[in-house]
Amino acid sequence: MFESVQGLLDEHDSIQAQLGDPAVYADQKLARKLGRRSAQLNGIVEAYHKWHALNDDLAAAKEMAAEDPDFAAEVPELEEAVEVAAARLTRLLIPRDPDDARNVILEVKGGEGGDEAALFAGDLLRMYTRYAESRGWKTEIISSTESDLGGYKDVQVAVKGSSNDPAEGVYARLKFEGGVHRVQRVPVTESQGRIHTSAAGVLVLPEVDEPEELEINQNDLKIDVYRSSGPGGQSVNTTDSAVRITHLPTGIVVAMQNEKSQLQNREAGMRVLRARILAHQQEQIDAENSAQRKSQIRTMDRSERIRTYNYPENRIADHRTGYKAYNLDQVMNGDLEPVIQSAIEMDEQARLDAIGD
Repeated sequence: MFESVQGLLDEHDSIQAQLGDPAVYADQKLARKLGRRSAQLNGIVEAYHKWHALNDDLAAAKEMAAEDPDFAAEVPELEEAVEVAAARLTRLLIPRDPDDARNVILEVKGGEGGDEAALFAGDLLRMYTRYAESRGWKTEIISSTESDLGGYKDVQVAVKGSSNDPAEGVYARLKFEGGVHRVQRVPVTESQGRIHTSAAGVLVLPEVDEPEELEINQNDLKIDVYRSSGPGGQSVNTTDSAVRITHLPTGIVVAMQNEKSQLQNREAGMRVLRARILAHQQEQIDAENSAQRKSQIRTMDRSERIRTYNYPENRIADHRTGYKAYNLDQVMNGDLEPVIQSAIEMDEQARLDAIGD
């Protein structure tokens, strides 16, 4: 059992030796890559050694059971502990998404429902910001278009973590948030007290660590500049500071106008463009390898209704996992971990089933 682990143990030893060499840190990109891989393997190595030690203890207890009743009493407990350790190691050996350790750019757009949808988009942004705070992550709004009532027609926020462990990565925990989020509640604009249904779309993009990690040919870019505009279309800047970048090979378009200078908007736009191109490349891989990574395709699907937020019943329901709870007020305040964990467990089980097929 777990014969394949030996190769990972050897890889872990090799990486530790490399990380112990000061010369490695002259190449920061290599050092980060080794650090991430080491963090991923650390859990596997620890789980394997625990499983192996428990097996040794079980074998010893069985050997001594005939002579000592105390050892015989330990056998059932050790057998259960071995089973638990084996299950944990099995899950750790499930092939991970290569982007799990990355930070993300999270986009929220108001959908059907006008001003109410924009207000809900603002509520979702607050939920994700509070959740990020609870995990010690940093958030930064890159671009936003506010609605007249204070919500967001659209907003892009960068979420940055500090862990090299892919299991604790920002993308690993937020990637299942992509899709349509539906809300049922009485809008602030509703005078008759009627419940309305509206929606907001969420897209989660793994962020490129370094610009050189994803090479973009400048000849493949069409860059337009124009004057920034505020709510209602009025001009808020007398110079052409807003930037629209079109990546010609993919047709991906990014527009930025939040910053005061054209250079700042261009830099912010390129940051989002790299993330979208990375996601586009991954979607192509998914299409070619759908059986292996089909669970990831849905995270990029803005059209799929994934969750309903019912305010009158204080209910949150995830339509993919079947998760349901009546603590919507707490979830909207950032207590999102149980909902996210249900999606992670669903994905892990699907990957386990795929391995067994």
